[in-house]
Amino acid sequence: MSGDKAWGSFIERPNRFSIWVDVNGRRELAHLPNPGRLLEILIPKRRVLLRRARSEKRKTRWTAVGADLEGMLVSLDSTLPNRFLPEALKEEAIPPLRGWRIATREPRLGAGRLDFLLVRGDERLYLEVKSVTLVEDGVALFPDAPTSRGRRHLLELAGAVREGDRAAVLFVVQRPDAVRFGPNAETDPAFAEAFREALEGGVAMYALVCSFDGERLHPLRFLEQEAFMLA
Repeated sequence: MSGDKAWGSFIERPNRFSIWVDVNGRRELAHLPNPGRLLEILIPKRRVLLRRARSEKRKTRWTAVGADLEGMLVSLDSTLPNRFLPEALKEEAIPPLRGWRIATREPRLGAGRLDFLLVRGDERLYLEVKSVTLVEDGVALFPDAPTSRGRRHLLELAGAVREGDRAAVLFVVQRPDAVRFGPNAETDPAFAEAFREALEGGVAMYALVCSFDGERLHPLRFLEQEAFMLA
């Protein structure tokens, strides 16, 4: 373990962006860069990988970056997929996005902003990137909590397609045990309905399963739409 990392034991979660952990017998408050529920991951005594805060202005000394699920390390940082995308494009880890490059980050679309605008020649493609940490029986599911923002993104992407642009959503699964993907209709039926409507309306849906080494994501498998569960 490097000097800027340590293992802690999960105690409780006082709010969306903080967790209490035991670090060598000392109770510490750690920043959690993930607003999802994470109910199947953050259970008492779960081993949590912590990284020391890189800014002295931070109120917490640690950031929770991963969780040990019986020897499998799962990323807890929902912002990591966006930082990972440029590398994934360079490595051509996403077959349908080969040849595309980032033109703009956080482009305006509709009432808000999306994650990326890609270009390839004269073509444009709006791309939204979503972090996935919930996997049940080999099926990666998004979201793990209701998300009106996620639904709005799908509607805006569908609108971009109607205006003649291309649009896609990339679901980055931040753990290696998924072999299928689907919208989590049980948790958020409105998002699942918007997902199906956007897919039928021409918005491309991609899922990339990755492993996590404590610092970086490593692409393992790209899931074709034949591996999606839409029922």
